[in-house]
Amino acid sequence: MSTETTIRARRALRLATGSALCLAASFGLGLPIPFVAPVLAVLLLATLNRPLPFKAALVLALAALLTTGIGLLLIPVLRYYPLSGVLLIGLCLFLVLRFGLRGGNALIVTFLVIGLTMISSAGVADFGLAATVIEALVKGLLLAVLAVACSHWLFAEPADAPPSPNPPGLPPAETARVALRATLIVLPTFLLALIDPASYLPIILKAVSLGQQSSTSHTHNVGRELVGSTLLGGLLAILLWCALSLFVHLWMFFLWMLLFGLVLARKLYRLSPTGLSPGFWLNSLITMIILLGQSVQDSAAGKDVYTAFAIRMGLFIAVTLYACLMVNLLEQRRALPAAPISLPTP
Repeated sequence: MSTETTIRARRALRLATGSALCLAASFGLGLPIPFVAPVLAVLLLATLNRPLPFKAALVLALAALLTTGIGLLLIPVLRYYPLSGVLLIGLCLFLVLRFGLRGGNALIVTFLVIGLTMISSAGVADFGLAATVIEALVKGLLLAVLAVACSHWLFAEPADAPPSPNPPGLPPAETARVALRATLIVLPTFLLALIDPASYLPIILKAVSLGQQSSTSHTHNVGRELVGSTLLGGLLAILLWCALSLFVHLWMFFLWMLLFGLVLARKLYRLSPTGLSPGFWLNSLITMIILLGQSVQDSAAGKDVYTAFAIRMGLFIAVTLYACLMVNLLEQRRALPAAPISLPTP
């Protein structure tokens, strides 16, 4: 086995182990919105190949607290001046996403988007719900950092491993257009969350993931990747739920998540190469965790799991199709040639 293959195998093991540990610990500890922690762990493990130092982890938690707290400041504006509040949040989303496309920290961008959308929409309905979301994010981030440290201890990165290459950046002229596209993908789900925050908050996480994936995927493949990753994530959530129902236990939850995570991580790190991008497999894993986490919560609350899953999956597909529509419309508009201007002859 070559050195590069060994490094990729360790990264795949770290991603699967860290996300499974975080998922089991989050549900075992009874954290609010327990699927948030494993989603953050997946993002950390996929973007960082070194464990976070203790000081960096505290700084990141403080940054998450401050960035998500921005949403609390927007609650009065949305409550008393709704149109101005929505326009202000749309402008802030555009600026934040453009900052991320220009090389800004991806985690900070994610927390800013969550603060602008999830926190503010939850606070309009109930300030206590917004505080619960912030608590879930901060606790989930701390748990995700611990899971990342544990997985790095189990499967350490070799000292001579080269750093991961930075993804190719967009030309400066393209960042505004792509940021506008991502904003138009996220904003409608925010409006839905204003109507019913408790039901639509998970949809915002899905929309944020779609907005980021549409920014990194090739235009001619973006529709296939967005829809395909959503459908695959839903299918994997169904399979994992059926497997878990054979023997319901927290350790089995961990083991099944570890198995499914390993399958997707092998694809993501190209240990079994496919023609699909890493973003496809990462988005599939995030979609599976969100859908599965919500189903487990519905089961614990005594709700009809299958009806709730069908509704949630339908919303996920609708949001994904809308994202594809926005991509195609903006690309067609960009491709249209400018109409010639005819000047009157003297």
